[in-house]
Amino acid sequence: MLDKLNQLREEALAALGAVKEGDALADWNRRYLGKKGALTQMLRSIGELPNEERPAFGRTANEVKVTLEAAYEARAEALRREEMEQDLKRGALDVTLPGRPIGPGHLHITTQTLRKITAIFAEMGFQVYQSPDVETDELNFGLLNIPPHHPARDMWDTFWITDEVLLRTHTSPGQIRVMRERANACLTPEPIRVILPGKCYRYEQVTARSEHQFYQVEGLAVGRSITMTDLIGTLTEFARRLYGPERSIRIRGSYFPFTEPSIEADMDCILCQGEGCRVCKYSGWLEVGGAGMVHPVVLQNGGYDPAEWSGFAFGLGVERPAMLKYNIDDIRLFYGNDLRFLRQF
Repeated sequence: MLDKLNQLREEALAALGAVKEGDALADWNRRYLGKKGALTQMLRSIGELPNEERPAFGRTANEVKVTLEAAYEARAEALRREEMEQDLKRGALDVTLPGRPIGPGHLHITTQTLRKITAIFAEMGFQVYQSPDVETDELNFGLLNIPPHHPARDMWDTFWITDEVLLRTHTSPGQIRVMRERANACLTPEPIRVILPGKCYRYEQVTARSEHQFYQVEGLAVGRSITMTDLIGTLTEFARRLYGPERSIRIRGSYFPFTEPSIEADMDCILCQGEGCRVCKYSGWLEVGGAGMVHPVVLQNGGYDPAEWSGFAFGLGVERPAMLKYNIDDIRLFYGNDLRFLRQF
């Protein structure tokens, strides 16, 4: 069988050298490397060999495949160059013609949505605080009440750079950063009202509704006598300013390690007006984001005494609101670089 592989390689390389145009090159590729090609058929016959001969056959077959694929790419590039040279000789390409003008660009739909969200919260008195994409395990998990043994870490599987450094799974580490900064800025901690926009990274399957990287806007308010009512009012006002004054908000109990109590905020579906449709899974409601009162442990880790201070936090997506507002059914379109899609917004 090894002799047959070597013979096939020599035959294929000789046939490739005789190829003079693109159609013949495509025929060669099908004949030797295609699903029904000669090399593929030989690879499928490996099960017929004795066990002691299979490793050597597999190694040789892979070497032959790599050799033929590299030769194919080199021949294809050579044919492209030859075709360009012939076009120049025939005068088919006039290099003195002016280039095609590049049309004016515009902001990406994600940037547009992020700016709208930022403007809404700015009118409600929130400042913008930037935090890094690369975080430590302590900031991303530990100080947010998610110790190493905590099962909630499975909810935020991510990309690790070292054993202690990772790409952040949420913008929540910024809560600790801004609290410690404001707590140490003067003799006594000061109230906080910020949003923390940025990109997050999670090791999850890419589907029409999830990506391995996405934008998020974290919100944090810390002060004296802040209550759940303040949080619900803030989320309601945000939803009505972004989607329209007629929107209704529904609050559900939930769980997050860094908030207590925790809630999920839903908005009546803007497409079916709450009647039920495919987008809202016939429930009449669409998820706005997760939120809750800042956990006392997180407040303490940030330098605020939970006996004197309270606060709320929330997390909102950026692509998801744009999908709802413009009826986009696939999140992968945002970063697929298809101008036919991007030019619509």
